[in-house]
Amino acid sequence: MTIFGIGGEGLLRTFDHDNETYELINRAIDLGVNYFETGRSYAGSEGYYGNALRERRDSIFLAGKSHARTKGEAENHLHTTLGHLKTGHLDLWQIHDVRTSKDVKEIFGPGGAVEAFIEAKEKGDARFIGVTGHHDPAIIKKCLELFEFDTVLIPINPAEAHHRSFMREVVPHAVNKNIGIIGMKVYARGFVTKIPDVQPLDNYLRYALSHRISTAIIGCDTVSQLEENVKYAAGYYPMTEEEMQRLERIVSPYAKELMYYKS
Repeated sequence: MTIFGIGGEGLLRTFDHDNETYELINRAIDLGVNYFETGRSYAGSEGYYGNALRERRDSIFLAGKSHARTKGEAENHLHTTLGHLKTGHLDLWQIHDVRTSKDVKEIFGPGGAVEAFIEAKEKGDARFIGVTGHHDPAIIKKCLELFEFDTVLIPINPAEAHHRSFMREVVPHAVNKNIGIIGMKVYARGFVTKIPDVQPLDNYLRYALSHRISTAIIGCDTVSQLEENVKYAAGYYPMTEEEMQRLERIVSPYAKELMYYKS
């Protein structure tokens, strides 16, 4: 798995951009990117992949998501997802955007979505099972305690250090359980560019990759953005602790604003 992957936001979370997304997805593969993500709730994203991948499906790691909370709904989501993607299996299927104790109770209770995920893995419809969240680290930690997930997808950026930090609450727990960690919201949805003391964007990717994660996913709006991020990833070298703390200090006055998407 490459240290940079294509996230589900950006151009891929639209409708009616078949030509542009075909170019984006295939350009990413040409550049060596092999982690690609979509989600049942991501507009036309699944269809874009189905149109673009064709004979290249087997050369990538393809991750999907379901926001279903019941077994039946999750099964329906998987059937729809595989049909849109024109594939027989997902490499990773993720329980999407777990936010509340009510979500946890529904997902892991009788007839909950996790039952569909378990069956999908047993049948070979999904190679691995993951969970995602960007709202409350305590809720995601609880999910990891309730089930042996293969991966967890969480925000990794310097604003996190100041606001209900997934890096402090979830990462150590996931590392101890040997769970693969996927970083998202690396640029806090692009809001980092609005900070007066603007830092080079590659610093934010370096920051994320300097933590104990397997890959960082970024949604791209254009092929040029994709190429820029591939360049950043290719030139990556770890940040020192001092460099990370400096970036956290620069971001700290804006942390709540940057992290508003948790609400």
